[in-house]
Parts: sequence; C-alpha cells; structure tokens
Amino acid sequence: MGKGDKKTRRGKIFLGSFGNTRPKKSKVRKEKRDKAKVQAK
Repeated sequence: MGKGDKKTRRGKIFLGSFGNTRPKKSKVRKEKRDKAKVQAK
C-alpha cells in the first residue's frame, strides 16, 4: 500500500494512470456545466 500499488490513489499518481480511484477530469462534464450556466442566465 504505497507508491508502487496500482490500486491506491497515491500509486496511480506515482505511476501516472487513471481509473475508479483516480478518475480523469473529462471535457464532456465541463462542457455540460458551462452550457447549464449559460441557460440559467
């Protein structure tokens, strides 16, 4: 359970991988949020 462990968040950061523990920020999510702001105004 440390930097070498792929299943932990710290390990994923160290190895530079993504998954359920460390999801990537997706562009789709950001675009939806921006559209919602525009419609709200």
